[in-house]
Amino acid sequence: MNEITQSLPEKDDCNFAMLAHLLGIFTGFIGALLIWLLKKDSSAYIAQESAEALNFQLTVMIGYVICGVLTLVLIGLLAFPLLYVVNIVFCILGAVAASKGTGYRYPFVLRLIK
Repeated sequence: MNEITQSLPEKDDCNFAMLAHLLGIFTGFIGALLIWLLKKDSSAYIAQESAEALNFQLTVMIGYVICGVLTLVLIGLLAFPLLYVVNIVFCILGAVAASKGTGYRYPFVLRLIK
């Protein structure tokens, strides 16, 4: 008799969360940061997903800096395209999960924003 019902977030919340994940492909951390700053107080779901997308994009940015340093020993030339593809794949996975109303946690992410 003790049934736990989980309510899905509203469709607008899912759309903003999905947008936070997808903007990372095109704008880096700026898109997720703007959504997090503007919408974090209106919905807990948007705050959670945009913070997760922001953390991932900040981690990717740190990865690009490391790849830039590693170009001095030519390893970075191989790592740049790999990091770019990983960014696209994980952003799409996050956007699909967010559009369904489920939370998405990126693997191997520095959790700087809570």
